[in-house]
Amino acid sequence: MPVSLFSTARNTFFSVVAALTLMATHAHSQFSPKRELRAAWIATVVNIDWPSRKGLHAHEQQAEYVSLLDLLKSVGMNAVVVQVRPAADAFYPSSYEPWSEYLSGQPGKSPGPYYNPLTFMIEQAKRRGMEFHAWFNPYRVSMKDTFNFPQGHPIHSHRDWFVTYGGKWYYDPGHPDAREYVLASILETVKHYDLDGVHFDDYFYPYRIAKQEFPDSCSYEMYGRTTYDSVDDWRRNNVDTFVQQLALGIKREKPHVKFGISPFGVWRNKDRDPEGSETQAGQTNYDDLYADVPKWLKEGWIDYVAPQLYWHIGFKVADYTVLLDWWSKDTYGGHLYIGQAAYRIGGKGWEDSRELSNQVNLNRNYDEVKGSIYFNSKTFLEDKLSINAEIRSLYPHAALIPTMSWIDAVPPEAPHFEGVAGNFESGLSLSWKDAIATDASYYVVYRFDKGNLVSADNPSNIVGIVPRGSYAAQSWRDTTAATRTTYTYAITAVDRSHNESTLSNPITIKIRGKSRAIKIP
Repeated sequence: MPVSLFSTARNTFFSVVAALTLMATHAHSQFSPKRELRAAWIATVVNIDWPSRKGLHAHEQQAEYVSLLDLLKSVGMNAVVVQVRPAADAFYPSSYEPWSEYLSGQPGKSPGPYYNPLTFMIEQAKRRGMEFHAWFNPYRVSMKDTFNFPQGHPIHSHRDWFVTYGGKWYYDPGHPDAREYVLASILETVKHYDLDGVHFDDYFYPYRIAKQEFPDSCSYEMYGRTTYDSVDDWRRNNVDTFVQQLALGIKREKPHVKFGISPFGVWRNKDRDPEGSETQAGQTNYDDLYADVPKWLKEGWIDYVAPQLYWHIGFKVADYTVLLDWWSKDTYGGHLYIGQAAYRIGGKGWEDSRELSNQVNLNRNYDEVKGSIYFNSKTFLEDKLSINAEIRSLYPHAALIPTMSWIDAVPPEAPHFEGVAGNFESGLSLSWKDAIATDASYYVVYRFDKGNLVSADNPSNIVGIVPRGSYAAQSWRDTTAATRTTYTYAITAVDRSHNESTLSNPITIKIRGKSRAIKIP
């Protein structure tokens, strides 16, 4: 997730526009929507976020992950994007890649005592009502110029699939067999695990290094020269082909699994393309990473895009406000989330503790923006500059994840609310039954104060999000009810695509006192 260097500064026009826009829309944006993706990236490469170091005992790895999820949930997150294939390795038993050294400390060695980290991570996220998106780095093979993969790795048997650039090893995106191998390794995971999404970040072809050409001339001569006069066009086609094939493979295997990409924040500068943004980025997706992201949205190959807008409001060469507006112009029906640079708070241009809040509030002025993904989770673990309180203030109420109608638009039937029992001291036990043949994945419990409108529209009335159990009878305990109060409760069923049923039959209860039984008026 690098931040690229930029060329010379331009005039301050867009900085002024950004400030005026922020002032004009600030009041409008102060709300907490009912549907909003609120996700955090969990980076595993070189142990950035998790596990905290190589070679941890499996139980320590599990405990760290559970603690991290609980923290992210407590600040309002409803999804995690976890790096499961950081560098031609795997956080799960794979037929294609060796176990990651970032687990055991040795490539090819499973964690000890043995467990399947991916299965564990998914189960723990689901238990907390959080989506789990598996994050893959398709082409990166190593973080240095040496490698220590076991003999079964294709780098030993198919050296022509690989190149070195900038002191790192990569699969060659121009070699059809290499692409096919990487594709199969990802689809293996889609097939065998209960993923909510497959996710890539900004690494396709690596970031350009000055005076160093990417060493793919052999594969270009063999696979591209007769069709493409331009090596750049050939490289873009290689990435297009991979994205398209993976998209088709995911939907063929499991249509409900989302496919999303988080590219570098600038597609093209306007001085190179009139359709580009008013920026002066030193590198861009299209020209340097060979990633034509708008094309992927237009073709329907990806379900969402989450550009990394890692610059502050008013930054002269890449203004957050300018880029936010550019990306929102045409999402071609896909979802737009914003990659937020939580890690940068307190740095140059980010001295104002409200910078991140201001950005999210600006996002909320665009109907096209459906939420945020924060990099990186360690920032929350360290509570850098009290970021956790800042994020909690942005997310005072729970939020459901936005629906994708092209995947599924049919909500489940409402459950039947059976009753409320118990007393104030032990908590109020709510019970309900599934509708017949429900496809519910979880339930939302709404609580309304006396006299309030009984409606599912206001997220402030959400008091519980409850994963569906194994049986038709479901239950949940409300431990936050007040004494001498009258409440109305109602429940909805929500499927895994986040389509929500109508409200169940409501039940009104009155709490007489701390130790007295509740009564239905």
